[in-house]
Amino acid sequence: MIKVLLAAVNAKYIHSNLGVYSLKAYAEKKLAESGVQIEIEIGEYTINHQREKILRDIYERKPDIVGFSCYIWNISEIRALVRDLPKVLPDAAIWLGGPEVSYDACSVLGELPEAAGVMAGEGEETFAELLRACWTAQGLEENQKSLGFETDLAGIPGLIWRDRDGMIRQNPDRRPLNMDDIPFAYKNLKDFENRIIYYESSRGCPFSCSYCLSSIDKSVRFRSLELVKKELNFFLEKRVPQVKFVDRTFNCKKSHAMAVWEYIRAHDNGVTNFHFEIAADVLDEEEIRLLSGMRPGLVQLEIGVQTVNPKTIKEIHRKMDLERVKTVVDRINLGKNIHQHLDLIAGLPYEDLESFRESFDQVYQMRPQQLQLGFLKVLKGSCMEEQAASYDLAFTGEPPYEVLSTRWLSFGDVIQLKRVEEMVEVYYNSGQFLCTIRALEREFARPFDLYQALAQWYQKKGMEEISQSRLMRFEHLFGFLKEKVPEKLEEYRDLLVMDLYLRENAKSRPSFARDQAPYKISVRDFFIREEKERRFLPDYRGRDSKQLAKMAHLEVMRDGTGVLFDYQNRDPLTNNARTVKLEGFAAND
Repeated sequence: MIKVLLAAVNAKYIHSNLGVYSLKAYAEKKLAESGVQIEIEIGEYTINHQREKILRDIYERKPDIVGFSCYIWNISEIRALVRDLPKVLPDAAIWLGGPEVSYDACSVLGELPEAAGVMAGEGEETFAELLRACWTAQGLEENQKSLGFETDLAGIPGLIWRDRDGMIRQNPDRRPLNMDDIPFAYKNLKDFENRIIYYESSRGCPFSCSYCLSSIDKSVRFRSLELVKKELNFFLEKRVPQVKFVDRTFNCKKSHAMAVWEYIRAHDNGVTNFHFEIAADVLDEEEIRLLSGMRPGLVQLEIGVQTVNPKTIKEIHRKMDLERVKTVVDRINLGKNIHQHLDLIAGLPYEDLESFRESFDQVYQMRPQQLQLGFLKVLKGSCMEEQAASYDLAFTGEPPYEVLSTRWLSFGDVIQLKRVEEMVEVYYNSGQFLCTIRALEREFARPFDLYQALAQWYQKKGMEEISQSRLMRFEHLFGFLKEKVPEKLEEYRDLLVMDLYLRENAKSRPSFARDQAPYKISVRDFFIREEKERRFLPDYRGRDSKQLAKMAHLEVMRDGTGVLFDYQNRDPLTNNARTVKLEGFAAND
């Protein structure tokens, strides 16, 4: 029996590779229908694995065929594995697939003589036909195998392959599949504990953004709603933590989006979160009302704004009504039930540093739960790659092909934005400094200036490359505050302590926190009363006063006001503890 290993090298452990699971499910279905018996395994690794361990695992599985799923984040690792694998498994055929090898497959095969070929574009049918050809060749006499196999390969659309003379041959492109022909990829979830589940209800994108490969396939195809609902029900019954839709613009067809959203609302299990990438400006009032009625935490939305510069928007062939985006994001925020993640891209044409600052400020003012500051990736086969010279666009020669400079943005500007990005990740996107940052914004003329000032302070203190704990991030922010707003330091002490205890009952108190010893008796008396009365902590039944004091936290602020942090009850969007303000905490006599 032929043994096949589909190898996925993911960016992180929590990720999974839907592509290889889809290939396996489709091939097993098609081969079973024709009586072909081939064993298909999946091996998932991460780019953080030692290469030797990945090589060892592949070797010990003893596959006859190895297929690698190739993306910008793993192609360097896969190239190295492809070069080393024949040294330990000389008889294993190596095939490549995925977006990072589909566009320039001939060049890839020229650089990697160890690879037998590339499955370009949509791979399910191509992979199944390749395995059928391998199985057929296995049954031939030895002197017929090569010729018979090559004859079969020549008839498989989507293949770019190397013949027995070393010549690279390119077959015609494959027609897109009917989405309903692809079997459900998840037979069970035992291999997906503590990992994100990815799901696909459509392929293609109706838009033509010049930096994106999805625009190449404009024929958007949808999985039938009957199948989608059945498969979503599987996730709901299994109570998986998160299902991330990989549809490029999930709401491009209103009827499809509404049906899915209505289904998950009606069948909400109280646990599962669904993530969708949408175009906010095409949401209408009916869709907004539906989303507003969702359980807090049931849905999260990713919205690609990318830029607010009209000239840039036009140049990258993007269609976006910015004012409508702002209105929709604001309307969704009012519901306080949906996490919104807004994206910006630095390095786009006609966007200099000042233009990007404006984009940042306008998106920041929309108050997303996360603001993703990304950097342009010049993907193979994209319109952006074709126009790179006209933009004086310099980018890294190796993946992820990230922008270094443009006619409008110097490398120094890019470095500056990288530092700002880090500060946004730590002090905004983490959600751990909400009270302090909201107050600190008022000390600066514009939001971008705050994060630029933080970045410059980190650089000046030499802290950029130092790995830091959560508590150290608080200490550093306090050091920044001492320099920037010394006259308001006492106010910011309270805000920092508030942020610290909102997320967790910290075991170690930071240097900036006020001494609570003067309130020790008042705090003790509060928990004694609470043991008897249960006025503020009703969900802690059966706990005595000492247990209550450990499980919750009471902090007395500078004005004698107490803040009770209830960790049994948290905000489903921020994960912050419920808080209760209490009056009348006097210092000990």
